[in-house]
Amino acid sequence: MGKIHIDMLGASFSAQADEDSAYLEKLLSYYREITDSIHNSAGVSDPMKISILAGIALVDELYKEKKKSISLSHSLHPEDETQMEEIALSMIEKISGVL
Repeated sequence: MGKIHIDMLGASFSAQADEDSAYLEKLLSYYREITDSIHNSAGVSDPMKISILAGIALVDELYKEKKKSISLSHSLHPEDETQMEEIALSMIEKISGVL
């Protein structure tokens, strides 16, 4: 269980999560990059607006990654998957034979 202290956009508080503290710090750092970018590029200074725009930017990033993942999983035909599985099994047998 990790803890993090957040002090940004006019808010200051602590939070706790199931992830470790180092991971939470990385997330906060990434979020800060996004909020700083919005503040600098869009000229927005209202903390609420910055937070909302940062949330939309993150959802956009997540949505695009999900679409890419779904697209990749649907781009394989069943026969391709079967062939890939056969190749993998063949490689495992060869490795086992050498060991």
